[in-house]
Amino acid sequence: MLNKLRSRKGFTLIELLIVVAIIGILAAIAIPQFSAYRIKAFNSAAASDLRNLKTGLEASFSDNQVYPQPS
Repeated sequence: MLNKLRSRKGFTLIELLIVVAIIGILAAIAIPQFSAYRIKAFNSAAASDLRNLKTGLEASFSDNQVYPQPS
């Protein structure tokens, strides 16, 4: 009888609950890290855009000896 029970294939409910708990813990750790990386990427993109704007303004000043006026 014991050999018959051990020969069954599959997972028990406890094993599945443990896996779900581990996945939940990993997700709880990963989601805040992902959010922080998103904020850093947004700030880097904004800084890059400002550098590009500065370069464009300096190029315009170099050509025309005056900065462009806002319209």
